[in-house]
Amino acid sequence: MKDVTFGQYYPTKSFVHNMDARVKLLLTIAYIVAVFLVQSFHFLGFVACLLFLIVATVLAKVPILKMLKSIKVIIFFIVFSAVLQIFFNNNGTLLAEWWIFKITDIGLLNAGFIAARITLIILGASLLTFTTSPVELADGIESLLYPLKWIKFPVHEFALIMSIALRFIPTLLDETDRIIKAQKARGADFESGNIFKRAKALIPVLIPLLISSFRRADELADAMDARCYAGSKNRTKYKKMKLSYRDLLGTILMAGLITGVIFLNKFYIVLAVVV
Repeated sequence: MKDVTFGQYYPTKSFVHNMDARVKLLLTIAYIVAVFLVQSFHFLGFVACLLFLIVATVLAKVPILKMLKSIKVIIFFIVFSAVLQIFFNNNGTLLAEWWIFKITDIGLLNAGFIAARITLIILGASLLTFTTSPVELADGIESLLYPLKWIKFPVHEFALIMSIALRFIPTLLDETDRIIKAQKARGADFESGNIFKRAKALIPVLIPLLISSFRRADELADAMDARCYAGSKNRTKYKKMKLSYRDLLGTILMAGLITGVIFLNKFYIVLAVVV
């Protein structure tokens, strides 16, 4: 559990850390759009997205291994999606067959394509949380959603909920790890047996984790009430968000990435027609 890094903030001083939170949110959305713009089997588009992510990670001074650990929490989902593409895709040249399962070249390409897309998206989202504190993230979301206040949408409360959720991801993971170790010390076995026995063995973990979550929520509510928190009413900001040259440079690089992906898609289309 302690190796799961998704949702954690990595405190340091870097080019990306000093960027405006609003710009980082918009650039992350644009990056995800760029990943989805990559057409099927055009893996050079993914290479461009990966190079952009590597440059951003270096500028953010976030360790590469720490970035890769963020995939650990969804590795099962990535493998499951790839396996579905491999065994249940009947298009393309048949490579192997067993019972109702068929492996084709198109199925293998689709599996790699889906796995690469999910991995790149998770890494991009992880870089956002690594370089943006929960407070900055909440302020950025609130600022971007400010126009929704005209339709009475609770923008501040929505941003606060998201900030608290991100803040307590590592806390709950640490709590889960502590409970599992305590149950193992009492003789609990979480590693042997089939999947149903393992799921049943997790019940002694889920119940105290749920109770602990409610207790933390109650303590947080008391702390906010003791500080006279009253939502967005008459609330000011300690730090004002300002745009800088870093945000302009990041926007230019992102525009270049999207342009490059679109160009590569067009290049593949022309190449296919010529061939």
